[in-house]
Amino acid sequence: MKTIKGPGIFLAQFAGDAAPFNSLPAIADYMAGLGYKGIQIPSWDGRLFDLAKAAESQTYCDDIKGMLADKGLEITELSTHLQGQLVAVHPAYDAQFDGFAAEHVRGNPAARQAWAVEQMHFAAKASQRLGLTTHASFPGALAWPYVYPWPQRPAGLVEDAFDELARRWKPILDVFDENGVDIGFELHPGEDLHDGVTFEMFLERVNNHPRANILYDPSHFVLQCLDYVQFIDIYHERIKCFHVKDAEFRPSGRSGVYGGYQSWVNRPGRFRSLGDGQVDFGQIFSKMAQYDYAGWAVLEWECALKHPEVGAAEGAPFIAKHIIPVTEHAFDDFASGGEDRELNKRLMGL
Repeated sequence: MKTIKGPGIFLAQFAGDAAPFNSLPAIADYMAGLGYKGIQIPSWDGRLFDLAKAAESQTYCDDIKGMLADKGLEITELSTHLQGQLVAVHPAYDAQFDGFAAEHVRGNPAARQAWAVEQMHFAAKASQRLGLTTHASFPGALAWPYVYPWPQRPAGLVEDAFDELARRWKPILDVFDENGVDIGFELHPGEDLHDGVTFEMFLERVNNHPRANILYDPSHFVLQCLDYVQFIDIYHERIKCFHVKDAEFRPSGRSGVYGGYQSWVNRPGRFRSLGDGQVDFGQIFSKMAQYDYAGWAVLEWECALKHPEVGAAEGAPFIAKHIIPVTEHAFDDFASGGEDRELNKRLMGL
């Protein structure tokens, strides 16, 4: 059995233009000081990381790893949530998602998609150069506007959308396979892959590709009223990344799952800092240990109420407390009589 690695933290929600959040060495110092042992790096943020350079330069990657090691830190995964989103964009979201892309491809969906695919290729190679075996991303969405349809969806629309999604991702998955890296798709509302069923629909269409895997984040399942503990029982072999994020769902007589177009603070379902929501992390960490999850437990901080720096400070000890150092032997081994085949026969009356 393996002990989960951690605590780690996703830097995306903390990066900014002011020190210490505006450079990788400075933010690494800050997070190490809070007790984190790993950082998940948003590869689109040029203040922290140069993805194209990392894909080409082993020296650049070695320098980053060495700098972080000096601070007692490792890279848990690179993240391409924004670039992965742009692999598949429904036209309804063109204007909103254009801001995720490089300026020279904005306003041109075909060029934007090609840029996103190139970014994913860079991420595969950069991960390999950094010695990483897992990667965090979004899959994008072509069917999401039709998730709760009125009028009725045309027959075959969802199937065609998933066929196209798989067509776009299969070559990317092959590049990740060439580099020995798994993609953990974060199953997330707004993405076509947002629960177990949709992940299975995608997995079937990419021929059960070994690099098509899951970033497990229970907060998104709380907001969908999905059994997030049983999910681990079903999909543990495909869970390669883990976002430790809390959430709560408090439906009322006025609003439920869809949130009434309200701000985050007023939605029945909202994200919370660790320990402030409803997620049963004791069960989750026990399941992860039971199924030999070998990756990192990474805080993704998102909360409608608490200040991010407070959430970060509370997150490291919270995760550390929940990590289970796994046992190497059974608790009742002291009473073992060893292996005796003749005794076994006598006990069965043979």
